[in-house]
Amino acid sequence: MARDESTCGESPTELAPQTHLVHAGARRSAYGETSEALFLTQGFLYPNAEAAEARFKGEGPEDSFIYARYGNPTVAMFEDRIAAYEGAEAAFATASGMAAMHASMFAQVQAGDHVVASRALFGSCLYVIETLLPRFGVAVDLVDGTNLDDWAAAARAETKLFFLESPSNPTLEIIDIPAVAEIAHSVGATLVVDNVFATPMFQRPLQLGADMVMYSATKHIDGQGRCLGGVLLGDEETIRGPIETFIKHTGGAMSPFNAWVMLKGMETLELRCRAQAESAKKLADAVAAHPRVARVLYPGREDHPQHALAMRQMQAGGQVVSIEITGGRDAAFMFLNALQVIGISNNLGDAKSLVTHPATTTHQRLSPELRAELGISDGLVRLSLGLEDAGDLVNDVLRALDQAGG
Repeated sequence: MARDESTCGESPTELAPQTHLVHAGARRSAYGETSEALFLTQGFLYPNAEAAEARFKGEGPEDSFIYARYGNPTVAMFEDRIAAYEGAEAAFATASGMAAMHASMFAQVQAGDHVVASRALFGSCLYVIETLLPRFGVAVDLVDGTNLDDWAAAARAETKLFFLESPSNPTLEIIDIPAVAEIAHSVGATLVVDNVFATPMFQRPLQLGADMVMYSATKHIDGQGRCLGGVLLGDEETIRGPIETFIKHTGGAMSPFNAWVMLKGMETLELRCRAQAESAKKLADAVAAHPRVARVLYPGREDHPQHALAMRQMQAGGQVVSIEITGGRDAAFMFLNALQVIGISNNLGDAKSLVTHPATTTHQRLSPELRAELGISDGLVRLSLGLEDAGDLVNDVLRALDQAGG
């Protein structure tokens, strides 16, 4: 929804990003509350019938609302805040990260179009691209995201959209976003980047040439494992055009309560992400030489295959470390079960450190052959570092690795 600057208290654009995380998009009621108000309502009253007609025509006063599926003051605060932080013209909040991903596809393509995506994707994203899009007459090509020749070879006249995640889940593959954006734009296609693992703290895809960025706000933006949420960011015309139209008619909008939780999470986003990335780096360095570790994947380490590219695109290596444990599934399960501080969960970005076994959880629907091709071995585990003491986390992992050998 459009903003009324006299009532919204928008922070000046020259302020630093951290200040935007605390103040941007604020809408205060007549009570002048300090914390953002939770407008837990699905509908809005009109002073008269003429006002109702005007709002439905889009002719009502700025910062006015019709129905929570279309927009809500609390949700609008979250959208404005994250757009200010990301440096985007507009944002639309969704019920989950997958609702955002789904909208980014189906709001922008139609039968006869073509989509190119990196093959290293979260399992649900692969389902939308590989299974759902073809059902509606959209052709799809999956490519090795790290190979720019593959992107260029797949692009054709009817290509409308490129999609990638970088770093990827769970092998932390890094894709050259500016180069892929150039290829996409050469055929008139839009580039959408899933930036969940990097977070807006460490990577800004729009500044690297992407047209749209998406987040599962469930992860680092909430940061404490409380609520589902997602968001799409990009230019005003696209976000307030096809994206908003698709989401408001298909029902994937974010709830006001979840938006309020996300607003609270954003206030500490930089503090949390910085601390988590520092712990991730310490953990990656500590386990690299352990005899039970076949390889450690962390973009902030020089032995990562795309370390130089990661450091050009990202401000830090991120909060996730993936470790391949020798001995396959049995050793990986022994490791997970021996952990005392780190919890087993398929979520990430939480204040609590979490670990999962991708081959049997998030990526279990992939064929063994595809998992092997993507580097998701039976011994691979993904760790999302939280806010515990880094020394405690390192000791927990090293102790569990010692026990993983039987």
